[in-house]
Amino acid sequence: MMLGNADPALRRGWHVVAASHEIGRDPVQVWLLGEPWALVRLPTAEGPTAGGGATRLVAFADRCPHRLAPLSAGTVVGEMLQCPYHGWCFDGDGACTVVPALGGRDRISPRARAATPAGLTEQGGLVFLAPDAPVGERLDLPFAGAEGFLHHQLAPARARVGAGLMLDNFLDMAHFPFVHAATIGSHDALEVPEMTIERDGVGMVVTSTHWFPNHEDPGVARGIRPLLQQRSLRYEYRAPFQASLRIDYVQAGGTNVLDFFVQPEDDEHCRIYTLLHRNDLDDADQLADAGAYEQKILDEDLLLQEQYVDRRFPLDITAEVHVRTDRVGVELRRILADFVAARAESSS
Repeated sequence: MMLGNADPALRRGWHVVAASHEIGRDPVQVWLLGEPWALVRLPTAEGPTAGGGATRLVAFADRCPHRLAPLSAGTVVGEMLQCPYHGWCFDGDGACTVVPALGGRDRISPRARAATPAGLTEQGGLVFLAPDAPVGERLDLPFAGAEGFLHHQLAPARARVGAGLMLDNFLDMAHFPFVHAATIGSHDALEVPEMTIERDGVGMVVTSTHWFPNHEDPGVARGIRPLLQQRSLRYEYRAPFQASLRIDYVQAGGTNVLDFFVQPEDDEHCRIYTLLHRNDLDDADQLADAGAYEQKILDEDLLLQEQYVDRRFPLDITAEVHVRTDRVGVELRRILADFVAARAESSS
């Protein structure tokens, strides 16, 4: 089986669909699995209806139930979102509260509802949405906002890539010396270290402690520490397209955390989100440099990933040739196959 970006099975997953700062009191259209959604922050009864005050993040399928006009082209009126076509107004739960053409004379049909997702929440400066009741959990973000760390969010990147292929790439270390020869890759470290894999529902935790040439450590250039050092890696993955990597440097000290999410917009395109958390940097300038470096690494990945002709992700492990060091990628395929099967079982 091949898993495409808009496969219906993915409706039961948690997906990042926007950065929090992108959503305000003007509706925004986002795409997920080939379908548009309207996101907006509606004023709440506790706050004023204009200017500042409390708001509530809401999401609607981007079509009015009346004439299917895009709600993302609408306007916030009071505590409701008003459709731009005939002025129907919807509260944060999707119920239609006003139909101007009726003049208040007729009862509004209970079918006059804007469709809402099964799950919607924010964490770490990101908006998570699950179209249908989710299988599995959102990725936990314990370092988002953690004290002692500096935090950076890369600008969301839109590219013609496969979501599964991008997650496989994030979890894969064997490509570093080749795809990332100009950044993190080194021909001094071609061999992939041993990894321990612990399955956790439709997710997994992968750990490894190994020696590596730490070219980025300034202590090496000053002769304080040797080039060959130890680092501990901890990958955490949650289906379908959520992952994080924690790197602890044993000799040099410090922790570097990357949170990585892929939003499958449609069959051809994805939007990619990367959060960076580090406690080994001194100031915002160093953090900006670290963010630019992570962007360069991502650009190297995208340069190859965008050249794939078939962007679907193979779930049948016999469809490709695997070696011993592909254990993490093989487990990823098994987890996503189980994720798809869970949706099929719940639908039967």
